[in-house]
Amino acid sequence: MADSKEKLFSDFIAPTRQEWLDKINVDLKGADYQKKMVWRTNEGFSAEPFYRKEDLEGMAQTDALPGEFPYLRGNKKDNNRWYVRQNIRVTDPKEANEKALDLLNKGVTSLGFKVPAKELNATFISTLLEGIKADAVELNFSTCQGHTVELARLLTAYYDGKGYDRTALVGSIDFDPMQKILTKGKDTTALLNKLAELVNILAPFPKMRCICINADTLCNAGAYIYQELGYALAWGNEYLNLMVEAGIPAALAAKKIKFNFGISGVYFMEIAKFRAARMMWAQIVKQYNPVCPREDCTNTGEDKSCNCACKMYVNATTSTYNMTVFDSYVNMLRTQTEAMSAALANVDAIVVTPFDAPYEVPTDFAERIARNQQLLLQEESHFDKIVDVAGGSYFIETLTRSLAEGAWKLFLAVEEEGGFLAAAKAGSIQKAVNDTNAKRHANAGKRKEFLLGTNQFPNFNEKSEGKAPLAATCCCHSHGDSCEKPFAKLETSRLAAD
Repeated sequence: MADSKEKLFSDFIAPTRQEWLDKINVDLKGADYQKKMVWRTNEGFSAEPFYRKEDLEGMAQTDALPGEFPYLRGNKKDNNRWYVRQNIRVTDPKEANEKALDLLNKGVTSLGFKVPAKELNATFISTLLEGIKADAVELNFSTCQGHTVELARLLTAYYDGKGYDRTALVGSIDFDPMQKILTKGKDTTALLNKLAELVNILAPFPKMRCICINADTLCNAGAYIYQELGYALAWGNEYLNLMVEAGIPAALAAKKIKFNFGISGVYFMEIAKFRAARMMWAQIVKQYNPVCPREDCTNTGEDKSCNCACKMYVNATTSTYNMTVFDSYVNMLRTQTEAMSAALANVDAIVVTPFDAPYEVPTDFAERIARNQQLLLQEESHFDKIVDVAGGSYFIETLTRSLAEGAWKLFLAVEEEGGFLAAAKAGSIQKAVNDTNAKRHANAGKRKEFLLGTNQFPNFNEKSEGKAPLAATCCCHSHGDSCEKPFAKLETSRLAAD
């Protein structure tokens, strides 16, 4: 019998980095290593073809465990269960309620309601939520920004009237006036005065967030990953600073912020993005020295600041930027890999965009596929059972560090400009993202950036069959909207649109 103390593979000597390089150069047969093997990313750094243990030496990010500050490895310690979310645009509250109840029976655990501002009243809310156990599902709401406070009052009155335990309710109200500056070029700064009022309304509901950073807007406008990340951090810091200046305690302000990120098709980079985002946001919040209101809280730092407030809550939505109208079933492949990268990165909730969204109101079939894409990851692939599966991967840990460095430089540049709001008013953010979008369209035209089925292996015989890009709709006319657009706006066009 072999010695039980014998180590597996003890007869093999680990090759050195130089030995690996020598072997690669032999196999390249004189080809340039830098050109053939090194990936020059859009994020401003290069990725090597292989990494080794020594590449992690001195990397402080690998010291923390899952569920520990700075939460790079996720907010949870024992599982990776995320909310499976589906959004509903509400036109009739009774019909929306029937659809919501049906979705909850089909595996959805998070609902997003887009409600019309002109319909807001107590009867509308009670009809919409009839039969839904609000303490057993995540409920998210959005409406015209000028009516968000009204929506918050109606919801909290409904919850209290039903006798719900306030601490058991999980969800959000989407208040993000600065998004309209980016997407519409409109001056919505007057709405920022409602920040404190909104937060105070939801203060008794610890798991309900109301200040959203809709960074998926940047992703869908063609931003590079480091741009989405860097600008999102500056965006969040702007809101955090405004709330603290308004007299809201830093811990409460931080716990009311929610990040809505997009997910692009760069699989490993997206895993690194979400890990880096949590780490950097935790460090930003830490600088505000958030004090936990609970005297029995044990999750505090050496300076007694509240580590719980440093957790980033992330809802991730698959991108529309790389979706196609032609050969639209390919969109399912893209959204599946995108959902996988977000799940492996331990986000809190995921929305899979239906494959037909670019050209029609999603059909029941497309919505069912989108739901099941997540359910397959949870129930059959068991992605919800593993915590930070990427932890310790030499490649992904290095990507996380490199991406964080690039995003942090951008964050500091925005702060030097006076902060996110000032940069958005000046148009520098819009210009940077629009320039990236234009460059990516040019690269797609030259086949320097690939879209499978569009500019790589396309089906030239496919017909449109009447499909045309779906026009966007908006409900922002109820708070004094006008044709005047004082600021620059993002130019959104799908990469395959040309």
